[in-house]
Amino acid sequence: MKLIKQDEVYRGRVIAVRRDTVEQDGREHAWDVVAHPGAVVVLAVDGDELLFVRQYRYAAGEELLELVAGTCEPGEDPASTAERELQEEAGFKAGRLTKLAEFYSAPGFCSEKLHLFLAEDLTPSRLPMDDDEEITLVRLSLDEALRMALAGELRDAKTLAGVLLYARRRGR
Repeated sequence: MKLIKQDEVYRGRVIAVRRDTVEQDGREHAWDVVAHPGAVVVLAVDGDELLFVRQYRYAAGEELLELVAGTCEPGEDPASTAERELQEEAGFKAGRLTKLAEFYSAPGFCSEKLHLFLAEDLTPSRLPMDDDEEITLVRLSLDEALRMALAGELRDAKTLAGVLLYARRRGR
């Protein structure tokens, strides 16, 4: 596949939308792409509890229970993003941060790559939250999080991926 041209259709605070024209098998095709700088997901473990955040998600039109997450700043290392987001959203600093996985949120139309980190050995350390965030911290055991995942009560894909990968890592 060969890129012929890119036209930016929209640029927002976090994303840009572009129309790419490509050549494939001697024919031109148009692809609409949501360009995203990437994000992190943090599965924070405090003792025998996993830390989640409950927040209203405008695009979904409802409150969701999610793992700590956030968008990478341009040029920012994902591990640094994970450390910052954990402090902003949950009020903790990780003594140990381990990368568990990388995956795409919706590769059919979006370039967003998510970096999943396990945060352990937590100590309190708060950074100010973003102005548009109203977050409630929720603590759950792994068993309760798995029950909720299997019952359809965790409806955020990155959170499902994080909980299930962590459970598998723990032999569950």
